[in-house]
Amino acid sequence: MPTPVSQPDDVALSLTLAVVTASPSPLLLLNGDLAIIAASNSFRNAFDVAQVELAGQALYGLSNSAWDIPELRRLLEATLSGAQSDDCELDLKLTQPPLRHLVVQARRLDYLDLDQTRLLVALSDVTEARADTALKENEARHNIVLLQEVRHRVANSLQIIASVLLQNARKTPSEETRGHLTDAHHRVMSVAALERLLSASQEGDVDVHAYFTALCESITASMIGEAGRVTLTVDGGDGVIDARVSVSLGLIITELVINALKHAFPDGRSGRITIDYSFHGPNWILCVRDDGVGMPLVAPDRTGLGASIVEALARQLNALVTTVPENPGTKVSIEHTQIALVHEEPEVASHSFSKTQAAPGTARHQVQKDRS
Repeated sequence: MPTPVSQPDDVALSLTLAVVTASPSPLLLLNGDLAIIAASNSFRNAFDVAQVELAGQALYGLSNSAWDIPELRRLLEATLSGAQSDDCELDLKLTQPPLRHLVVQARRLDYLDLDQTRLLVALSDVTEARADTALKENEARHNIVLLQEVRHRVANSLQIIASVLLQNARKTPSEETRGHLTDAHHRVMSVAALERLLSASQEGDVDVHAYFTALCESITASMIGEAGRVTLTVDGGDGVIDARVSVSLGLIITELVINALKHAFPDGRSGRITIDYSFHGPNWILCVRDDGVGMPLVAPDRTGLGASIVEALARQLNALVTTVPENPGTKVSIEHTQIALVHEEPEVASHSFSKTQAAPGTARHQVQKDRS
């Protein structure tokens, strides 16, 4: 008996069914009425469906109508109409297991037989992945709460330390010792203000304007008092910075404000100290200026403790300290400039700059000295 010759259409359909059946991922081939033509073995195993139940079965009636889901209907109807539909996520409620979270993709097949509509539906079970993500998010939220609580406690502890320093400063008969204790009190309060701000933040970044404003309020309350002959104001600073950078900037501001209050406004002189922070891409400039008596004509031979602290902190930030006279007063700028060389990749240039520190002999490297 001669071997029957297979028609090309039969061969194509047989190949399609074989590909769908052998798919390692759950896969369905549907007709225009959304009845199942073929299903992959992985689909039957994943959703515990027998082959007999699949043959010619309407998709929405599968597993006691568990697949009759509004999100799935919208996706398949849009795909049938020829519209480019996005993937959808849906929850499939079965008896075993009770709930599956699926990502569904549907594509209309274009081939020579235009009268026969075919849809290819791929399913991905992301139940475990979503559960892992939810677990990690819960752990992250729990860690944030713990970190906020720690920072709140640290802020309280620092305030207690600052109060002890201030009490000792008031009791000591030595004017020099009193000055050192008072300065230490202000430095501790600046860190306490940052920790209190971070304790109310959900992220690791710090709002610059809010932080500098809180810092100025703390300095005003402890150093200027109610008389208010000198005012502290904050200009600019719209943005966020890393918490580690904010600690250094807060200490720099504290030192420069202490220095200005000590030397810029003698004999009860009134005035103003302005703190300005501006961003320029990866670069930034912090300026602390006053309208006081200005810099001395002859610079002191020895650099004070406050100036040394400012210089050390600026060096850690790869920034330059510049002090210039103004009319009236003095301006101190802390400037960070990230320079990308033309022949280097951006990452390489940034890495090279991070390891480069300002040379003391450069023209722009002027250290702010205490004006005593």
